[in-house]
Amino acid sequence: MSKANVSFWVQKEGNRPDLLCGRAADYPVVKGHFLILVWSTLVLGGLLRAFLKNSEVIVLTILSLFGFLIGQLAYDFVEMHQIVYPLLRTSSFSLYCYFSPLIIFMAALDVDFYILKNVFWQVFLTGLISFATTFIIIGYVVLKFNKHSWDLESCLLFSMALGITDPIYSVNSLKTIGISKMYTDIIRGESMIICGFTSICFSVFQRGILQMSSFRDLCTLSIPRQMAMQNAIKHIQEMIQSRITLFKTEKLLTNVNWTLVEEKTKIEYIIPTSNVSSDNKAKEELPTDEVLLEEARLHVVIIQISSFEKQCNDGVLSVEAARTLIGATKSYCHIQGKFMSIYDVSTYVRARSWLVKFKHTLTFLEYHKDKTSAILYGHNRFLLFIYHIVFSEEFENAEHIIGIMYIYPMIMHLWPTARKLNVSGLIFVNYYFVCLYLLESALKIIILKKKYFHQHWNTLEFFIVIIGIVDVFCIYFVRLRPDNLILIQFTVIIGYFRIIRFFPLLKIIIPLLINIVDVQIKKRLSLTYSITKGYVKSLEDTKFLIRQISSRKSIDQKLYEILETNKQDAVKELGLIEHEGRDVVIALKTKQAIRNVIAKALKSLTFLSSRGIIDKYESLEMNKVLLEKIKPLNNFPMAIPLPTPDKYLHNIIWLENKDALIEFFKERAKLAYFDYGDVICKEGEMPQGIYLIISGMAILESSPPTFGIDRSLRPDRESTTRFTEYCTSGDIIGELSCLLKREIEYTAICETILQACFISLEDLYEGFDFFWPSLEYKIWLKLALSIAYQYFESSLVDEDLKFQKCVMLNHAYVETLSSYNEMSIDDVNMKFVILVYGSVIDTKTEVPYFAPCILPKPCEQVQGTSDLSKLLVIQALAPDKNDNAKVMGNTGLGMTKRDYQWKKKDELEIGSHFRKGL
Repeated sequence: MSKANVSFWVQKEGNRPDLLCGRAADYPVVKGHFLILVWSTLVLGGLLRAFLKNSEVIVLTILSLFGFLIGQLAYDFVEMHQIVYPLLRTSSFSLYCYFSPLIIFMAALDVDFYILKNVFWQVFLTGLISFATTFIIIGYVVLKFNKHSWDLESCLLFSMALGITDPIYSVNSLKTIGISKMYTDIIRGESMIICGFTSICFSVFQRGILQMSSFRDLCTLSIPRQMAMQNAIKHIQEMIQSRITLFKTEKLLTNVNWTLVEEKTKIEYIIPTSNVSSDNKAKEELPTDEVLLEEARLHVVIIQISSFEKQCNDGVLSVEAARTLIGATKSYCHIQGKFMSIYDVSTYVRARSWLVKFKHTLTFLEYHKDKTSAILYGHNRFLLFIYHIVFSEEFENAEHIIGIMYIYPMIMHLWPTARKLNVSGLIFVNYYFVCLYLLESALKIIILKKKYFHQHWNTLEFFIVIIGIVDVFCIYFVRLRPDNLILIQFTVIIGYFRIIRFFPLLKIIIPLLINIVDVQIKKRLSLTYSITKGYVKSLEDTKFLIRQISSRKSIDQKLYEILETNKQDAVKELGLIEHEGRDVVIALKTKQAIRNVIAKALKSLTFLSSRGIIDKYESLEMNKVLLEKIKPLNNFPMAIPLPTPDKYLHNIIWLENKDALIEFFKERAKLAYFDYGDVICKEGEMPQGIYLIISGMAILESSPPTFGIDRSLRPDRESTTRFTEYCTSGDIIGELSCLLKREIEYTAICETILQACFISLEDLYEGFDFFWPSLEYKIWLKLALSIAYQYFESSLVDEDLKFQKCVMLNHAYVETLSSYNEMSIDDVNMKFVILVYGSVIDTKTEVPYFAPCILPKPCEQVQGTSDLSKLLVIQALAPDKNDNAKVMGNTGLGMTKRDYQWKKKDELEIGSHFRKGL
């Protein structure tokens, strides 16, 4: 494909050899002494102007001949080729930008503004006509007679330079023949108008050329982009075919001509390709993994930006956090091979670090009263009297008032004229304030004794007293010996030290600064947590679409590994942030939960209004009510006090916030404390109980989870990949191991100081007996829902599987199968049957299924093949209640069996997250 000629605007690039004065450079090109050539030309021009002041034509002629001579030398001698090479490789537009400001300045230097103002329209019309004539005629002539040596951009530059400079030098010739100054100003103005038109035209021309070039480049897709487009079109066609297959089952659509529907909905999109011959196409190699990975990276960028926008619209992500993430993503997407990590978006983390250090410094400088007990002074009335004075608020306020009162005398002391007029007065004022500081320090020392120097502000006040006493003695000795120059100089220097008397006033400002910095830290911490949470969610959204991003398995695996590594780093960062500011994170989560609930309510309101269930007026009124709920969130507190450890029991979902259950475990739960690096539990040990993390972060490391299946039977039996996951406040460790009374399958190590609420295994089973059978079943239901969402979120995106709803309405329930027990699957009433633990076999086809797995629709009956198998059954809603949900659940957006098997294999081979309870 022929590319647009943009060499006027940028340096030419290509495979053609560089032409130096008409010859190809067949030697290593170096910059040589190009700068010496430039400076020598400037010096030559300056000397010629100095010696030939009234002969500008001669000066220009000599310089032109000098340039012609350099060109001829460069054509004949290699050494000169090397010198002029940087000039020849400089784009013409760059030369225009270099010299046009100088030319415009020369044109405007001698113009009389008031004369030009009166004849502006004459100047404007003259300049417009001159510009058009000069630009067209000179450019055409030059291009016509030099079409084999000059290209278009060189001709444009020459005509532009000649058109601008011609009026300037014409004026110098008119001066000698006595032309009126008004006419010379019109000609100078003409030059300025030409400069203006030239700049505008070239700016427009520049944008047009570059946009045309970009458009032509975009019209041709690279081979990796062509493959990506083919994958996208194939995926859309599969969705359309799935929708058609679903519609064929509708009774009202049985007489539709489905052949015509399939024909009309078939996508026939011609992907733009480069204009090269088929022979050249055949010679092109297939794209390498590096090329395809780069193409997949660009798709990841698009998916992440879309995820950020969706999170912002859903109220999960704040506007500022979304803007930060989108801006960072766009800035890094141009770096080839760069997958944006959470550390690339850590500007606010670094900003927060210096704020924290500044706050620590202010906290160190903050004044704290070291108050002692009055009992130590017994019945000594004098000491008790001084004690009550020193530790009274009036005494502290008096200290600040003394510092404020000394501002005016200090100004007079620093003002030479006022100091000369009030020497004796300033001396007596100084004596007075020194006595006040001395009295203040003496009273504190009497009461605090050695503890007086434990407070750095007291040490500063003592230093002020010492400097004040030295100042008083120096003034006294200067009066005795006024001719001692050294003593006078020393006294003057000591006098300037009186400024430190204002330092104690900082005790008033420091608490205010601490509050301001604390607010800023909380804002940055909240924003950083929101950014990190949004980044993690975008990675989760991207992982579900890996199959559609690339069609090569090796690329899928590399992409999955990169995304999983970035997600682990981001989750770790979330834990550290939560450990650092738990009160801030609690406030942010609460705010996001409120915003998310209101956003879903608004969506439901829009749905009801669009279906005509509520009229427009009611919809508007309810919309106002919901929006009024959002406004107070702008003033939502930055931090919420931490709940007490017993309050965390309310966060255990299977306790359902019931008083009887909470009180039962509250009496038996214990607080456990762990230091950094402590091991909470080890892989292979028997469980001691469950741990509800209150504060801190732990890392879980393990082999691939077994889900109750012998490793020799699993497809990934040869996998040696280690799994890692981070647990933070609110997470529970050890649920599944306690339920099964089997060895723990991971090692939990504290990444920070950790506090947890511990419920022993004996107390847990005592609760099972006391609240049988609901409590044990609810824990299994919670684990089953967690595993299902973790592995099959894309298939369950339209399902409302809230724990409370599943318990109350039985929308989803857990079935238990022992070895050789059978279970029938009702395809009508059971929308999904998900094997979350153990293994089963299809009794009809004898196909085995291992957890985690979605059983396919053709499966009618399964039999347990492990000691214990758990299946999560999601019931289908009645058609008359939710037709739309049924349709949406079968649009083809869910994961097919083939896609799931691929995802399952990669999940187990590469090392995905697994729940803490496993």
